[in-house]
Amino acid sequence: MDLTVRVCSTLWIIVTLLNHNFGNVEGRYHHHSKQRRVSSVPTAPSDSSTEPENPNPSVPPPADSPTVPSDPYPNDNQTSSSDCVFDVRSFGAVGDGCADDTPAFRAAWKAACAVESGILLAPEDYIFKITSTIFSGPCKPGLVFQVDGTLMAPDGPNSWPEKDSRNQWLVFYRLDQMTLNGTGTIEGNGDKWWDLPCKPHRGPNGKTLSGPCGSPAMIRFFMSSNLKVNGLKIQNSPQFHMKFDGCQGVLIDKLYISSPKLSPNTDGIHVENSKDVGIYNSMISNGDDCISVGPGSSNVDIAGLTCGPSHGISIGSLGVHNSQACVSNLTVRDSIIRESDNGLRIKTWQGGMGSVTGLRFDSIQMENVGNCIIIDQYYCLSKECLNQSSAVHVNDVSYSNIKGTYDVRTAPIHFACSDSVACTNITLSEVELLPFEGALLDDPFCWNAYGTQETLTIPPINCLREGDPETVGDLSEYQCS
Repeated sequence: MDLTVRVCSTLWIIVTLLNHNFGNVEGRYHHHSKQRRVSSVPTAPSDSSTEPENPNPSVPPPADSPTVPSDPYPNDNQTSSSDCVFDVRSFGAVGDGCADDTPAFRAAWKAACAVESGILLAPEDYIFKITSTIFSGPCKPGLVFQVDGTLMAPDGPNSWPEKDSRNQWLVFYRLDQMTLNGTGTIEGNGDKWWDLPCKPHRGPNGKTLSGPCGSPAMIRFFMSSNLKVNGLKIQNSPQFHMKFDGCQGVLIDKLYISSPKLSPNTDGIHVENSKDVGIYNSMISNGDDCISVGPGSSNVDIAGLTCGPSHGISIGSLGVHNSQACVSNLTVRDSIIRESDNGLRIKTWQGGMGSVTGLRFDSIQMENVGNCIIIDQYYCLSKECLNQSSAVHVNDVSYSNIKGTYDVRTAPIHFACSDSVACTNITLSEVELLPFEGALLDDPFCWNAYGTQETLTIPPINCLREGDPETVGDLSEYQCS
């Protein structure tokens, strides 16, 4: 009898301790069981579709494309027993759209950063308001920042904390093998920023008015490598929606980026000083460039993009303030540009140095687009720009299978190259552009542009000079190492 009592007492104590320990684990901030909403990190863009629907088929990287980044998660299809999910609510996040949840996100980030394959989770059905924050590394590999609910910026300049930077909102810094994904929305609350007095549409005849002008970029990746971004809706940024600066190895897939057509400076994705970047199967509509590629960028592959309304896809602007700018090995393919001010644009300032080389534009559908194909080496934001002799050298640019309709208010093809440094080795093949409505008002325009038409171009482009310039000069000073 005494033995039975002792056994029962012992079992009761063990059960009590176990229950107590489980309560403590749940009361902390993470657990090790699999979560039903945790998104897997794709090894490459797949054929499966996720919201939003893209009219283009899912486009994988080509076999001969530049390296866009090698898969940093070779064993991602195997569930690791060490995976940890850090729900921001366990760190005090309220998620009602009013409370400041910034401290909770910072604490959850710190915890997730410290473990391998950690997952910071912003769950669905919650709206988390956070202020300007830098999520910095280095962190353990495999970190995932998963947004299934809504992340929301403060509501305009008057709600922006004075101590916070007005240049950027969410910054990811010094990270390797990190993923930003989810099924949720990142909301920039940009409308009050767009109406600052300094914005072009506020003044008469497009002129700006005096007053504060700084507006934050929404999401910035800085000095990071082997990054993946996929599945999110990113909208209404005060300025650029997403920037990659000083990064290597970036894979972007199935993003939906949107802001109103007249929202100023709201570029969708901006890349500069970065290499090995792949942007796939995404939809972007905004008030500026869908994708802009700045100086120092190389090995950029863009495919399956639906762009517009917007200002199109831009390389540049390059060479501002007499600077050197280098862009090389860029491909845009299997994409649609619609209802946009520009289509495929290269823009450089006079007085710059460096080169743009190795650009391929293939299988692009245009729908009522102004300046479908444009090289502008006289880019200027005012009428006060002075003529300068040096320029960024544009060389080895091909346009193939570019078809569709253009806005007759602008020439469908416009090559305005530098007086001193001609554009060279421009190739056109199967370019067929017809008026969206009405009749052609302007023939294609060329100035100091040299290249080859491999097939008959519609409209005919008789102004493109064949071969090479008679006097090329010493272009060594324009080459990039």
